[in-house]
Amino acid sequence: MTAWGILVAAGAGTRFGGPKQDAVLAGVPLWSRALEALRAGGVDEVVVVGTPPGAVPGGPSRRASVAAGLAEVPEPVDLVLVHDAARPLATPALVSSVLARLRLGDVDGVVPAVAVRDTLKVVQDGRVIRTVDRSKLVAVQTPQGFRADVLRAAHAGPEDEDVTDDAGLVEAMGGLVVTVPGDPRNIKVTFPEDLDLAEALLAGGVG
Repeated sequence: MTAWGILVAAGAGTRFGGPKQDAVLAGVPLWSRALEALRAGGVDEVVVVGTPPGAVPGGPSRRASVAAGLAEVPEPVDLVLVHDAARPLATPALVSSVLARLRLGDVDGVVPAVAVRDTLKVVQDGRVIRTVDRSKLVAVQTPQGFRADVLRAAHAGPEDEDVTDDAGLVEAMGGLVVTVPGDPRNIKVTFPEDLDLAEALLAGGVG
């Protein structure tokens, strides 16, 4: 089963203070680290979307950027992994884990997930409304893997679908998405201080 990757390296990075995909971690741009993880983890080819040299131009939203990358994936490809350049510490082992589960052929999508460690509360206007039962909650990461035909169908759905990841689109159309163990160190770089944390994790042997 052939597998391609889509690396989303677009966006203005408003909360980061600039395009975070171009930020440098231990001398290497975030997008480049994420790209190498996909390649080393077993994908056959990678479509980079966004600002890196040779990349496909991104769209006005993450969903549009993924769709732009998906348009570059040949029809015969069986599986597609979608990864964020903002997660530069994803390991080849995590990529391989997502691919291995997806290749079993009994699901539409696979997402890495980690347990929610903090107590979660619903708040309105600063007032705590209730505490959320976290026993069935997980935080999901990228790379997320999908059957290529299912991902194409999901992106062909209503453009106003309010989701924050591609798994949400697949779920919305009734697709079966399962989890594999994620990596707590596979952090998402959103704010400048996240880059400092990534530096510390990398110095500790991650990636």
